[in-house]
Amino acid sequence: MLPTDGSNIVGQLQVVTADARNTLLDIGRHYELGYEEITLANPGVSVWLPGEGTAIVVPGKFILPPPPWTGIIVNIPQRRLFYFPRRTGKQPATVVTFPIGIARPGWPTPLGTTRITGKHKDPAWFVPKSIQAEQHSQGELDFPEYFPPGPNNPMGMLALETGFAKIFIHGTNRPWGVGMRVSHGCLHLYPEHAADFFAQIAVGTPVRFINQAVLAGARDGQLYLSVFEPVDGYPESQVSLLAQAMDALAIHDAPVDWKRVEQAIDAKRVVPMPVSVGAPSLDESLARIQPAQYDFEPYGIEANDAMPPDMPRRPVTDAPAAP
Repeated sequence: MLPTDGSNIVGQLQVVTADARNTLLDIGRHYELGYEEITLANPGVSVWLPGEGTAIVVPGKFILPPPPWTGIIVNIPQRRLFYFPRRTGKQPATVVTFPIGIARPGWPTPLGTTRITGKHKDPAWFVPKSIQAEQHSQGELDFPEYFPPGPNNPMGMLALETGFAKIFIHGTNRPWGVGMRVSHGCLHLYPEHAADFFAQIAVGTPVRFINQAVLAGARDGQLYLSVFEPVDGYPESQVSLLAQAMDALAIHDAPVDWKRVEQAIDAKRVVPMPVSVGAPSLDESLARIQPAQYDFEPYGIEANDAMPPDMPRRPVTDAPAAP
């Protein structure tokens, strides 16, 4: 649910104890986190072999993007999508959030407001000439001009078309890239999230793409700051992170510990960091959390395609192509 007390923070931090079977990426995907979120929250922990008994921070606490909270908001540096469903009746306002893969350097996603203009199940992908040329320049001389529908399609099994030309929110056949800079302007979802999200979204849903590298939040009388690596290709990325932090915190009427603000900026603390004067530090807060044992099966190599885990993995060959 959305906060009703003036807060703009949702979710909670957790700590789990790794086992010998799972990678850090397995744990992140299970808790609906992307690559950068789970790795930056656990500096010094091996991505592939976290180690039996290692305490893993699960950064499931998020500062919401700036309002208005309607439709879909994608914050590119945060590498996260937020969906604010329309309220019906007396139901409380809610928010759904997913990690996303974002554009690689040189292919920036447009900023601004648009809408969902189409929904495509089992899309085909006709590769644009510009992407073909890029792949050829990188030595992929046999890169296909066309990908048929199916689990090996880079667009995944489900795609939402936006009003920005050739910009889709879609699944992916390389789910371990979610949270990285992997696309040519589109936004990539884990296949299971694409399936869930696709079912909820109607054509006409408003979409807003923003570039907010610093987010300030408030909860229970405390101020928090999240800082993300700026994404190049946007004018806002030239503004210093300290200046962005000052602007973000200016709307909150509470004393700020500016030394902590500088620490958050220097460390690119994606986990919301307490910056109120006298507040417990992030490390102190994490130390109070009792770790839970992570005891889930790894996703395995068979989950590394466009199908949601545990679904039939047969290709679809007769579906219409997405434009």
